[in-house]
Amino acid sequence: MYAIMGITGRVGGAVAATLLAQRNRIRAIVRSSSKGSSWAERGAELAVADSLDTRALARAFRDVAGVFVMTPPDFAPSPGFPESRAIVGAIRSALADATPPKIVCLSSIGAQHDHGIGLLHKLYVLERQLGQLSMPCTFLRPGWFMENAAWDVEPARQRGEFESFLQPVERPVPMVATADVGRVAAELLLEEWTGRRIVELEGPERVSPKDVAGALGRALGRDVVAKPVAHERWASIFESQGTSWPEPRVEMLDAFNSGWADFEGRELRHGRIRFDDVAAELVGGKGGES
Repeated sequence: MYAIMGITGRVGGAVAATLLAQRNRIRAIVRSSSKGSSWAERGAELAVADSLDTRALARAFRDVAGVFVMTPPDFAPSPGFPESRAIVGAIRSALADATPPKIVCLSSIGAQHDHGIGLLHKLYVLERQLGQLSMPCTFLRPGWFMENAAWDVEPARQRGEFESFLQPVERPVPMVATADVGRVAAELLLEEWTGRRIVELEGPERVSPKDVAGALGRALGRDVVAKPVAHERWASIFESQGTSWPEPRVEMLDAFNSGWADFEGRELRHGRIRFDDVAAELVGGKGGES
């Protein structure tokens, strides 16, 4: 049996679906039984645990062959990232208590840096904290999620353009579909290794905002253009979206645009899903939480 955090999102759900397809038993870690009902119907054992509840998490992590852990997304953290640090601390303590035989942890491209990565800093902290545990741990570092383009679908549909924070718009960056992230995470759970391991993951080819525009245009049946957003507007845009501390989002985007948020040359794998397939899914209305 494998315990899975984040199963109600796209990545965790893909981990679970991959394991079930190979006739493995899973334990779905959810905040309430109602949130895990669809997985219970597919044969999953449910473990109710909040991401800050160390005791409940430890119970969920016990008596399994492996654990998939991830932190919930947080696009509007407080200065100093206290929310993320508390969650990381709870997960680390629970794992130390439960001592599962192996861990696969969802991290991110750029998580090797201790500065200059904005919102990704919580994953640097996560790697450092879990890397101190005695059990084997693999950190999966995917590139930019292709499904982030979900924000671009409606402006592309309505106006034939969308605003891009990734710049210049002709520059390809490492992107990967969340289904590939979940599949590879499941495959890693089924592998055996020792110590601390880093696996980097991107799609079949790198994708630029201009490529995103072309794929959305093909899916929508119209011309679409990616327009760079002036840097001086970024903070005010994020504040208008409800972020009181926009600096981490700005810094993360700057890290991608400068190449600072990149792979460091570890074990690199490639996904199978191309951006055109993701664009067609997003246009069809099947986007969702990562």
